[in-house]
Amino acid sequence: MGSATATRTRRDTVKREASDTSRGRRGGRDAWPDVGAPDLRRDLPRDRRRARKRPPRRSGSVLASPLTRRILAVNLLAPILLVGGMFYLDNYRETLTQARLAALRTEADLIAAAVAEGSLTFEVHPETRSLVPGQVITPELAAQIVRRLSDLAGVRGRLFTLDGSLVADSLRGVGGQFQISSLPPLPEPDPISDTLRDIHDGVETAFEAAVGLVAPRAELPVYQEVVVQTASQYAEVRAALAGAAVTSAVRRRPDQGDKILSVAVPVQYFKQVVGALMVSADNAGIEQDLFDVRLAILEIFAATLAVTILMSLYLSGTIVRPLTRLAKGAERVRSERGGHLDIPDFAARRDELGELSAALIEMTAALSARMDAIERFAADVAHEIKNPLTSLRSAVETVARVTDPDQQRRLMSVILDDVERLNRLISDISDASRLDAELSRANTEPMDLGPMLAALADVHDHAAAKAGVTVRYQGPADGRPLRVRGIDSRLGQVFQNLLANAVSFSPEGGSVLVSARRDGNYVVAIVEDDGPGLPPGKEQAIFDRFYSQRPKGEKFGTHSGLGLSISQQIVDSHKGMIRAQNRTDDQGRVLGACFVVVLPAV
Repeated sequence: MGSATATRTRRDTVKREASDTSRGRRGGRDAWPDVGAPDLRRDLPRDRRRARKRPPRRSGSVLASPLTRRILAVNLLAPILLVGGMFYLDNYRETLTQARLAALRTEADLIAAAVAEGSLTFEVHPETRSLVPGQVITPELAAQIVRRLSDLAGVRGRLFTLDGSLVADSLRGVGGQFQISSLPPLPEPDPISDTLRDIHDGVETAFEAAVGLVAPRAELPVYQEVVVQTASQYAEVRAALAGAAVTSAVRRRPDQGDKILSVAVPVQYFKQVVGALMVSADNAGIEQDLFDVRLAILEIFAATLAVTILMSLYLSGTIVRPLTRLAKGAERVRSERGGHLDIPDFAARRDELGELSAALIEMTAALSARMDAIERFAADVAHEIKNPLTSLRSAVETVARVTDPDQQRRLMSVILDDVERLNRLISDISDASRLDAELSRANTEPMDLGPMLAALADVHDHAAAKAGVTVRYQGPADGRPLRVRGIDSRLGQVFQNLLANAVSFSPEGGSVLVSARRDGNYVVAIVEDDGPGLPPGKEQAIFDRFYSQRPKGEKFGTHSGLGLSISQQIVDSHKGMIRAQNRTDDQGRVLGACFVVVLPAV
């Protein structure tokens, strides 16, 4: 007896006190206990609540991130391809070229009409009334008309007779002599514009060379100008002298990339061709227009590029920096054994990164809580196993020195009890250690709690009849199903344990009531007994591991003290709550114990 008493004393030294007090309801047995609004967070123990604290912000190099470089590469690819394709504007250049040729045709028709009206001399045969063959173009008049009108139109005009000789050139005077006139002053040099033009020309030359390697283009004929020009040197002039209405040609200079556009029209009077007029101009205006368009596109591209880079950096900063901080927080948790407070909290973002942050915080908090629970569990197991081992060792050492048969029998009985206690402890500890892993892997399914509670009450009613205790079930008055999502075998284990405890504490002639109802979004199940109730201040401590408060007269060591702890673990895994309190009457006398289980309803 002394050894058993010492063991009981040692067990009492490891029991932890709970700071929460019970909130019982005074009233009769059939009245519902005042469980209040189910507030799981309020009723959870303080050390199991997850506290979040925002860590100080740390600056990180966004440009050094590979993710940032990928974002920039993807966002800049489209505008870069767009500005690259800007140099491949053959359709636009061709449109400008055709428009310039059309303008040259109009100017050539006007100049040819003026030449036909103002510089032709006619000799009419008196009988046939037709032109007499001979010189019909007056060179002096024609040269003046061609030069004046060509200067006004900004083109070069050349007039050829029927025999193919050149009789007028707007760049030369009468008789082939050059005329000198003062030119307008040159514009002031613009370094920026000149630099942009040089860069543009260099890029265009390189781009066209690269495109020419892939898709070679047809070579243009070379424009050559000799001292003595004749109609035979220009195919469009020969066609005009032959009567073609309009003939055009495009040539390139041999030493430069410039092109020469030319149009030839016949000079005629009443359908009779008396010569051919060719007007020509270079493509400087076309290239300037093309350069202006490209420059405008480049300006838009520069603004778009700046906005794209800034937006990409902003987007990268909103993604890369939080990910970097989350990675550093996870590394601190791994290397420094930190907790969930080391993980940055981005829940305020309300996006995927906020969800990731919350998930990491929850996961880290769960892992930290599980590691702490494992450490406490290991310490409690070691202490609980030492108690029967110490008693067993003392009994074994004593039995070897005792010769009295009665004392030997008592000591052997103590040894057998301690061995049985160790076996029970090891079995319950093994079940408790497997429970956490099983709950994390098992799939929950919708189930009706009412039939399960009714079946358990019926089974315990038959078993408790020998002790003179009755067990009955009281379902909801409206008969609604009490559907919850959970693991039926584990929830059955919870109520099995609660009913077994209630029956063991109920006196002979007492009763145990199992009731359940729907309360808003929760299902509330209550197990009440007629026993002595809970010790004051122990309403939360009874859920601690290895806590044991058994009825008087029950053999010591028959329970490991893990039943209620396992029940609480199961209810917590179902996102529910379990609470214990005393039933009292109007005078405050304890009528029995009351266990309340709250589970989310489906």
